[in-house]
Amino acid sequence: MLFEPRSGRLAAWGNALLAGLVSPDEAVLSIVGEDAVHRVVGLPGESGPVGLTLALGRLRALGVTGLRVALPAPGHPLGLSGPPEFNARALEAEEAVVAVGAALGLVPEVAEAGPAGDVHVSVTWHCLPVREAPPADVPSLGEAERELAEALREATVVLTRLDVAGSGPVAEAALSAYRARADAGREVLAPGYPPRAVRVLALAQRVDLLVSLAYEHGPGGAVAASEMAARAEALRPVERVARRALVAAYNAAVEERERG
Repeated sequence: MLFEPRSGRLAAWGNALLAGLVSPDEAVLSIVGEDAVHRVVGLPGESGPVGLTLALGRLRALGVTGLRVALPAPGHPLGLSGPPEFNARALEAEEAVVAVGAALGLVPEVAEAGPAGDVHVSVTWHCLPVREAPPADVPSLGEAERELAEALREATVVLTRLDVAGSGPVAEAALSAYRARADAGREVLAPGYPPRAVRVLALAQRVDLLVSLAYEHGPGGAVAASEMAARAEALRPVERVARRALVAAYNAAVEERERG
């Protein structure tokens, strides 16, 4: 399964909409994806939940010119700038969107209902105040690409050492699905993003997939608690690099526009 955070979809297609490159309907359909519905609460000037189309229009009217992604983890406030209340909520969700041009941020809350195979997913985006400051620990695209190349080599070594690379049909099916989607030319970002951002995002997703396989589909070699801890310790730096690269890719449209 490829890691495609909802905050990434909101930022990418929201940026394309703000740049006038897609219609509101196209942006909202792409953001919602396979979910049933998305709503925004806490938006200035609105007393209750509103749909994405109205919310994106209101954000533009409030002065928002772009959207950035944050993918924080414990001890790593990646993409965040405060205040503590917003950071805590974003850390709980493990993702957030931070507006450019207005001191606002959006954190998703996901609810699922229904039986297996027919799950109804609704997303509520909580609009909250943020501190206007540089986001934490976000690399440039060039830095992210260099880090990813090294991380991919490290991940391959770790997977081989842990005997995960050939860990049976489940792992092979996941890798085959990744290759099929990549070969099909899946649009991983919205219009307006530089080709390098698309390349970095695809590579970051591949690294993230390999890390997930190492955690989930190792054969019998990492049964003991000490072995599982060693696996996590070896993969943590690789996982961190992949998250940094994802943020750099999703934020590339804003960064490029600000450079002029």
